[in-house]
Amino acid sequence: MPPLTLPRQHARTARFKLGIPRDFTISPDGARVVFLRSSAGDDPVNRLWTLTVATGEERLLVDPGTPSGATLPEAERARRERTRERASGIVAYATDAAVTKAVYALDGELHTVDLLTGAITPLGATGSDPRLDPSGHHVAHVSDGALYVDGRPVLTPDGPEVAWGLPEHVAAESMARHRGYWWAPDGTRLLVARVDNTGVSKWHLSEPADPGRPPRTMAYPAAGTANADVTLWLTTPAGERTEVIWDRTAFEYVAAVSWTGQGLLVLVQSRDQRTTRVLQVDPGTGATTLLREDTDDAWLELVPGTPARTAGGELVWTVDRDDTRRLMVGDDLVTPPGLQVLQILAVDGDTVLAQCCDESTERHLYSYSRAEGLVRVTSEPGVHTGTRGGGVTLVVTRTLEEHGVRVTVTGGRAATRIASNGAIPVLRPTVELVSLGKRELRGAIMFPTGHVPGSQRLPVLLAPYAGPGGALVLRGLDDFAVSQWFADQGFAVLVVDGRGTPGRGPAWERAIHLDKLSAALDDQADALLAAGRPHTVLPLSGVSHMAAQEEVAENLLLLELDFLRRNLSPATPL
Repeated sequence: MPPLTLPRQHARTARFKLGIPRDFTISPDGARVVFLRSSAGDDPVNRLWTLTVATGEERLLVDPGTPSGATLPEAERARRERTRERASGIVAYATDAAVTKAVYALDGELHTVDLLTGAITPLGATGSDPRLDPSGHHVAHVSDGALYVDGRPVLTPDGPEVAWGLPEHVAAESMARHRGYWWAPDGTRLLVARVDNTGVSKWHLSEPADPGRPPRTMAYPAAGTANADVTLWLTTPAGERTEVIWDRTAFEYVAAVSWTGQGLLVLVQSRDQRTTRVLQVDPGTGATTLLREDTDDAWLELVPGTPARTAGGELVWTVDRDDTRRLMVGDDLVTPPGLQVLQILAVDGDTVLAQCCDESTERHLYSYSRAEGLVRVTSEPGVHTGTRGGGVTLVVTRTLEEHGVRVTVTGGRAATRIASNGAIPVLRPTVELVSLGKRELRGAIMFPTGHVPGSQRLPVLLAPYAGPGGALVLRGLDDFAVSQWFADQGFAVLVVDGRGTPGRGPAWERAIHLDKLSAALDDQADALLAAGRPHTVLPLSGVSHMAAQEEVAENLLLLELDFLRRNLSPATPL
């Protein structure tokens, strides 16, 4: 057996994601937390667990055993591609409103489980994205483009390119909308997306591992070509249909849906992404009422978790004001200038839990309610996310000081942990976070393990992303494991978040509008020059800005290509 090197471990652990608890659901009484977790950092098979908050006791509810290897339904395969799912076993589940029952798919076969007793019931059906109605009496799922309720087809495709209850490619890949139907709170009807890909260009994808397999055909709307035609329909379990009406010519994207006891909201967006509308839908007639419209000359960022409503009916939204993405509840801006709202994690009654940052290398949780105002939930320097329900707050923490994640559940005076089985990297990154150049670019520098500063000049590898939606320079130790491995091969590795990355305000994000390359190259070159002076990692005297740009361009693909070439070739056992 070859030694466990970082590249092999990185592949076996799915980038150190396996074994980490995920997909948390808190019961409305705050007594229990349901979650997924595999048994080890190299075990891809997720199991369904529950935690009793008061005692900290964990209980295994569903152990799928060894996956059967059955072929996944095409819709499920596409969903996993869009979500970058690397695990197996139970990779998703849905509960009723009381969190006493859950439904899940295992190798395409649907099952329910009683979350109190652990009793499992096979449903005798196959499909994707099964969901219980809030009462727990009915199960809907999607199979072969049709929507089923309790095993009976309710909406069936009326054309070869039509599918019900699934997101189209743009929604799933670019808008993080991974579902295409939603139950009403009383379980009497559903809102269902009808997707018609007739006018969408078709791409044919072969399977490199099996050249004899016929290519797979997928509808892919390349830039400038026709999108899928998406409509929304209200339907009853008996199949009665009512179309939701809005200006689909001007607003062809369905970006998000929120259906709670406070009403049905749909967020739509124009194709140029400069205008959004929050619509309130009448569940009886399908008529829509405009709640708010937002515009921007560049684009409007879609903030996960919005729109939403509090138990009191106030709209939860974000507004870009004072070069800050600010939380709005009702008509009030409730977060201050400089505190960037990144996503809404949960709305628990009248309390909103949001992930925010005032320093782009960190992520912190804040709660807001009319009664308590804005409260910072986390204080430890690091990257925090989580959820809230039943008055209980769950926090997932990563820091630069320790490997892996910590999951803490706090309810009232009680606090407990959910164990993590994630793998510990075989090397420990030594990361220096820095602020570089006139734009104070956030960067991370790694040297070979044991390197003595000033003892030698090192060649530099740049590991940039510098694009919208993703930041790399964050206070999470294991995020830098691959960069440290490259550093240990005799390099200084520099990771820099340039303009366009989140966490530093709308103007910073939109600096790349209509030109994603120039700002990215300028920032990487500026950071390289600034880093070279105090660290003497490269003989930069006399190096021009243009030469630094050329150095950046030559390094853009080096990390991934060399990592794969040297360590993940087909002949190398993992």
